[in-house]
Amino acid sequence: MNCRRPLFSLAKSLTPFFPSSLRSISSTPSLRHLTLDSDPSPVAPPRTLAELRRRLQAETLELSDFSYSVEVGTKKKPLPKPNWMKERIPGGAKYAAIKAKLRELNLHTVCEEAKCPNLGECWSGGETGTATATIMILGDTCTRGCRFCNVKTSARPPAPDPDEPSNVAEAIASWGLDYVVITSVDRDDLPDQGSGHFTETIQKLKSLKPNMLIEALVPDFRGDAIFVEKVAKSGLDVFAHNIETVEELQRSVRDHRANFKQSLDVLKLAREYAPPGTLTKTSIMLGCGETPDQVINTMEKVRAAGVDVMTFGQYMRPSKRHMPVSEYITPEAFDKYQAIGMEMGFRYVASGPMVRSSYKAGEYYIKSMIETDRANAAVAAANIAS
Repeated sequence: MNCRRPLFSLAKSLTPFFPSSLRSISSTPSLRHLTLDSDPSPVAPPRTLAELRRRLQAETLELSDFSYSVEVGTKKKPLPKPNWMKERIPGGAKYAAIKAKLRELNLHTVCEEAKCPNLGECWSGGETGTATATIMILGDTCTRGCRFCNVKTSARPPAPDPDEPSNVAEAIASWGLDYVVITSVDRDDLPDQGSGHFTETIQKLKSLKPNMLIEALVPDFRGDAIFVEKVAKSGLDVFAHNIETVEELQRSVRDHRANFKQSLDVLKLAREYAPPGTLTKTSIMLGCGETPDQVINTMEKVRAAGVDVMTFGQYMRPSKRHMPVSEYITPEAFDKYQAIGMEMGFRYVASGPMVRSSYKAGEYYIKSMIETDRANAAVAAANIAS
């Protein structure tokens, strides 16, 4: 069947093509070249957001012979990971330098704590040359216990290091990164939920490297508007907060202190408080037991909240103590969600099995978007002045 309707008009009719009982693997596109065609031959990745939009408009969405996912097996007889989930071994000079500096200053990265498969690619810059890293502040111990997360948990973690904002800023400034993500554990034990630590870190880094782009991937701060406002006005370029999963699975995936409405409200508040030009961003994991209909409904609500960027990745079980993977979503299915998200009006959607909420390829596009926005704003200001 060849379907020529606009992608968004397909949103409500995709479920028949995503049956949970359909498990066979069909030909899938290359992981490194997202394309909407059923032809698996490599296509050069788009270099700009405008080029990506043109490709989405030009290519059709083929839904025939579509495989949505593959089984993970049972606890006693697990099936091997599909080929597209094979992890790459990190390496390279820049990777080694960053890791050595982290150990020297006793700093943490979510890249390491979460065992991210893209760690080496992001730290080295990869194909795009945009070197990125995700630094985790406020210690390495979280006050919450989400079922998917590999970070240590405790009701009373050690007190934050008062020198950490300065150490983080100085370390990042010395690495030659183009784009940095600063994230943290949840700190429900602190009076300000850690918002002051975030703000100080961002401001110190901006004072050292004014042109570096900073994304803050923040916890929900219990939904407190004062703390959200403090971070949103700290000088960051991207305010990110992850809703993690579809609305219907929040209680079974996340800690009981987190919920969909609270997370969505945080993103709305950030958009309200942040200076013009600041992007908002969120992410969800697939393979937790969600249905395509639930994914699309969640996307609609996130977009209605004004979020600019959304990412989709495959949930990977960190250990046998954590929530099991329900299924491995095919690269083809991730491509479909990317197409639908762009048609919904998101400014950018990063979607793929190996994509994580902090992802080098996505940050390359976000960097381009911010630079384009600033150039356009400067031209507009010059026109008004003349």
